[in-house]
Amino acid sequence: MTEEILNNASFKAEASGLLSDRQSHKAEASGLPSDRQSQKAEIEALLFVSERPLLLEQIKPVFENLDVSQIRKLILELKSDFEFSGRGLRIEEIAGGFQLVTALETAPLLKKFYKLRDIQRLSGPALETLAIIAYKQPLTRLDIESLRGVNVDGVIKSLSEKNLIRISGRKDVPGRPFVYGTTRQFLEYFGLSSLEDMPKLEEFAKPAGGACLPARQGLPSDKPEGNGAASDSRSHKQSHKA
Repeated sequence: MTEEILNNASFKAEASGLLSDRQSHKAEASGLPSDRQSQKAEIEALLFVSERPLLLEQIKPVFENLDVSQIRKLILELKSDFEFSGRGLRIEEIAGGFQLVTALETAPLLKKFYKLRDIQRLSGPALETLAIIAYKQPLTRLDIESLRGVNVDGVIKSLSEKNLIRISGRKDVPGRPFVYGTTRQFLEYFGLSSLEDMPKLEEFAKPAGGACLPARQGLPSDKPEGNGAASDSRSHKQSHKA
């Protein structure tokens, strides 16, 4: 009788162990995080929301059951996870703490993104100057100022830094001043295949960012004069004389 009881107890213990293993296997198969994975996920969240490098001593109060050395080990594991998974983020040790940063190889993409974001913040004067250059190119800074009636040095610099305009040559007059024209990035931003696709100013061209190119008195209402559009310019002048 005693042997039978012991056998039953042994069977129950073995069955309980098998059931526990199966449950553990199911949890692992379903992607449920272990305690360690959960802790790493929580540390990742802390690093994400922090604007400055986090010191281990700042993280410690959040994890009551972990000491500083254990937290550091978790961060280093998480750091390796980021590096070997090919993700766009990295964990770097900075100024005695740890910070979540973008991967070095993503720098060109981020630079392009921030340039496009800055373009969407063009001021009214910048958009107006850009419209003048787009429809009248090539033209000098003095040409632009005569149309706008204000100094445009700052605006020209800003548009050049955003790669929306460029120096396209020099004007054949005394002093040979630079002339400005639009760039390929200008076409990309406004969704144009070429300058010939530019609408008339009366149509108020609207770029992807939602900003409008404002019309201004004194600007031609036809296609741009630069890049092979001289015939359009001549026809405009003839109709104006008529």
